[in-house]
Amino acid sequence: MHKHYLTSESVTEGHPDKMADQISDAILDEVMRCDPQGRVAVETLLTNGLAVIAGEMRTACYVDVPQIVRQTIKDIGYTDARFGFDWQTCGVAVAIQEQSVDIALKVDAFKNKKSTAENLASLGAGDQGLMFGYATTETKELMPLPITLAHKLARRLAEVRQKKIIPYLRPDGKSQVTVEYADGRAVRLENVVISAQHHPEVKTDKLRKDILVKVIQKIIPKKLIDKNTKYHINSTGRFVLGGPRADTGLTGRKIIVDTYGGVGSHGGGCFSGKDPTKVDRSGSYAARWVAKNIVAAGLADKCEIQLAYVIGIPEPLSVNVNSFGTGRIADEKIAKLVKKVFDLRVGLIIKELKLRQPIYRQAAAYGHFGRNDLKLPWEQTIKAAQLKKLAL
Repeated sequence: MHKHYLTSESVTEGHPDKMADQISDAILDEVMRCDPQGRVAVETLLTNGLAVIAGEMRTACYVDVPQIVRQTIKDIGYTDARFGFDWQTCGVAVAIQEQSVDIALKVDAFKNKKSTAENLASLGAGDQGLMFGYATTETKELMPLPITLAHKLARRLAEVRQKKIIPYLRPDGKSQVTVEYADGRAVRLENVVISAQHHPEVKTDKLRKDILVKVIQKIIPKKLIDKNTKYHINSTGRFVLGGPRADTGLTGRKIIVDTYGGVGSHGGGCFSGKDPTKVDRSGSYAARWVAKNIVAAGLADKCEIQLAYVIGIPEPLSVNVNSFGTGRIADEKIAKLVKKVFDLRVGLIIKELKLRQPIYRQAAAYGHFGRNDLKLPWEQTIKAAQLKKLAL
């Protein structure tokens, strides 16, 4: 029997890096709401008492950036200066300029075409890069088990704070799980890690018991727990200083949390703050969409898709399929089916997945993939039946 271990982590919406992602995507959502053709590439930096918003934007509407920043911080839960950060009193500095005309030149070339179909087909990619998508039969979400459990723990940690089930918790927090596999099948949890920001007067023993009973035991399936499973809950014993007061936050610093938890590959680009002409976002969403439909069609138990784009060119430079030996047919044949069923030109991805909508902030915490709680267009499996039919 071959054994191995996989570990994944997640963070709550109150973690500084995730706060930055949500702020950047809240700004993007506002642009998509009032000007779906707008261009956005916005970064957020958070530190003690200060939010700095920088980047490029081109839009036909007015966007009240400071108001969006403060409202997002309030929604996350930093509503009291005693938490280390406060939506009303923090400073907000904005340094946003217009998108580079050199970038816009080729990406905007489609506007010279006559028909809408031609416009979409000739929209150039907003950058170069490589993107990966992944899916597996391991969970009902068609996601790896470690990241699925880590996200569920982080979301439960936020829920017990928001609903005052554990009333002394504060917004910052993390989760981590290590899953033991035997011959490729998940058999048990080796360890579970939770770090939760809290009121300074709460006793460590009480916090650890509450989180074990009200968070971990509510989420982790009993069949994965045994007498050797280890729990690390606030392992330093104290987590009072949290959020941007304790740790600088930056957009795009949790890319593995956003995707597959370290399973499979990652191209390196983040999603948040980028409009869908940026293939770091739209290409990654399309790759997940393709991989998930391949697995949903029963063509493979695991599937990783790699796409590559170059700035100004609509179609991908390459499309690669890796089924890790689980494919019902050869990977080369699956790749040919992908090219028949999916049009992976940037403009057609944007159209098919309806990416010019204000849908991004909701996915900026707890993962962009496997979100059965959200109706995200790249999670749909409407192409699975067609793939299955063509594979026969």
